[in-house]
Order: sequence, then C-alpha cells, then structure tokens
Amino acid sequence: MKKTTEESSKYNHLEKMSVLEILQHINAEDKTVPLAVEKCLPNIERFVVLALNRLKKGGRLFYIGAGTSGRLGIVDASECPPTFGVSHDLVVGLIAGGDSAIRKAVEFAEDDTEQGWIDLMAHQISKNDCLVGIAASGTTPYVLGAIKKANSIGVLTAGISCNEGSPLSQLAQHEITAVVGPEFVTGSTRMKAGTAQKLILNMISTSLMIGLERVKGNKMVDMQLSNNKLVDRGIKMVMSETKVDENTAKQLLDKYGSVRGAITAFNNSK
Repeated sequence: MKKTTEESSKYNHLEKMSVLEILQHINAEDKTVPLAVEKCLPNIERFVVLALNRLKKGGRLFYIGAGTSGRLGIVDASECPPTFGVSHDLVVGLIAGGDSAIRKAVEFAEDDTEQGWIDLMAHQISKNDCLVGIAASGTTPYVLGAIKKANSIGVLTAGISCNEGSPLSQLAQHEITAVVGPEFVTGSTRMKAGTAQKLILNMISTSLMIGLERVKGNKMVDMQLSNNKLVDRGIKMVMSETKVDENTAKQLLDKYGSVRGAITAFNNSK
C-alpha cells in the first residue's frame, strides 16, 4: 500500500529557512486540507444519517485511535457535554494506552490488535452503537482490531484515514479518506492529517447534535453554564430569543438553569 502520509515533504532543508518562510510554507500546505475534506462529504453524510438514526434510538458514538488520532477523538467527545448538554457517555473517546496516553505517549500501545476491543467492552459497546476508527495511516492495529470486532456484532463503523486503499478504509463500513498528501515535516501526521481529522470530527459531532435537536436556530441552547463567559452568552441568547431586558434574562436563566429552559418557560407564560 502506498502511504502518502509517509512520503517525503515537498520542502527540503527546513533548518535553513527563515521563520517567516517556515510559517508561509506550513500555511500553504494547510490551505489544501479543507479541499481534501470536501471530497469526503458524501461519505461523511452517509455515515451521519445512519448514526443519527441509532443515536435517536438510544445508541452511542465511540471514537477510537492512537496518538494524535486518539487525542483528537477524545477532544471532540469531551466537548459534546459542555457544548450541547448531552450526557458524558453519549460520545466516548478512547485512546491506545488509556487516559495516561492523552499527555504522554505509551510505547507500542497502538500495536495491540486486541486492546481496542477490550477498551470498548469496558463500556459495554453493543450493536446499537456507532464506532469511528481514527488513524492517519489507516494501518493502526489497535484501531483495526476494534473495527473488525465491532463489525462482527453489528456496530455501525466508519474509518477516518488519510491514505487511499488503507486497511482501515477497506475494513470500516464507511470509508472517510482525506488524502492530504505529504506533510511539511515528513511523516508528521499531527499536521495536515491531524487537521483533516479534526475538521471531519467537528462535522460528525456537530451535525449529529443538530439532528438530536441540541441546537435551536444557530444557538447552543443546551450548553452547560459552567463559567461566567458562558453565563453571559446564555443571558444574551435568552435576550435575543425573548426580547426581554438583561436583568429579566438573568433571572430566567438562574431560575430554569439552561437557555432552553428559560426560553421555553418564558414562551409558555405568554
């Protein structure tokens, strides 16, 4: 299999470049990433439509990966509860090596073909759930083993990778392959490949949350009011939707505990 993610950078003698040249070249490469992701939209759509149907019936979404890919899945999963007010077990991110690998790489954790499924079984994954394998190379054993087992019990699976024809692309039921080409630093897939993965994860989780009616208009009406910035944002949302003054909006928010609750209560009182 040809791995474009491992091909030599288009640029050489990076250490001889000025800081501005380095930044310009990285930026030039980064600009190509959304175009690579755009080509994946039909495949992303097919997966999201099916995943949404499962989530509406009580299913969950799992992300699984190693290294940068695993961390990106965890970031996306961890942001769903505060952003959309969903439970912490609706979207779950798993990384090879466990939670300690979020900060510090665990040697050879990604090479275990059995551990991914063991980690998923700790969450009682079932045929009602969805699993997204994330691996820039598309060859990570930890991810491949999990996808293979998930397929065998009827879990809906997708694979996000950056190499055409990779094992992950062939194994997952839904292939999402963003071919971003060689990295600025050869093989450093935390760069363009990681950016592509992040964009795709944003699309998957956001479109699912909208489908689950966790957004009203364009507002995060179910967000957790966990700091002063978010409380202030919530007050502004209530003011915008109800046309009340700031003090009244704050009182509504304090009383009902969420933007949605405040707006619903106000509308029902009219």
